[in-house]
Amino acid sequence: MTDRDRQPEDTTAAAGEPVVSKPYIMPDDPEPGSVEVLQKEVAEARDRMLRTLAEMENLRKRTTKEVADARLYGITGFARDVLDIADNLQRALDAVPAEARAAADAGLASLIEGVELTERSLLNALEKHGVKKFDPSGQKFDPNFQQAMFEVPDASVPAGTVVQVMQAGYTIGDRVLRPALVGIAKGGAKASPAANTNEPNSAAN
Repeated sequence: MTDRDRQPEDTTAAAGEPVVSKPYIMPDDPEPGSVEVLQKEVAEARDRMLRTLAEMENLRKRTTKEVADARLYGITGFARDVLDIADNLQRALDAVPAEARAAADAGLASLIEGVELTERSLLNALEKHGVKKFDPSGQKFDPNFQQAMFEVPDASVPAGTVVQVMQAGYTIGDRVLRPALVGIAKGGAKASPAANTNEPNSAAN
């Protein structure tokens, strides 16, 4: 092959024009715009992590509440059945007239005292498990805690006041286990809204 057959490797250089070389980019150098992409990915990953942590915290709170509710309200059915025993004890005490108690001999007095102790022990045991007895006598009628059975003409108290309790009510936690059966006054002055505390009074044991 002669020199004429050989082609120049760089025609530009042969023409006398300057050769401009492209800058060499290291493999680990960030490409244009890659920093913004990485920052966006980091922000998205952080957002996902925070969302996951928030969901885990909400799940923990819900689980804690469900466990507490199950522990407190899991005995609802049993407690409702036990209330019949408490009612029977109260009926037994109410069946003894005050005159008979005052004139009772030692045997009857001991029997009455035993029934009273049994009732107190039962109510204390229920209270340890979140079940509380309440007597709304003298309060403004509250349908959330009481069930009105009849009205009593009584102008000495504001209308809607509970003047008679036929059956005490019970709560379990912040729920009504059994509403109190009551008689309410009618004909008196209207009760002031401020007089209604919306809280059942605990009955004396």
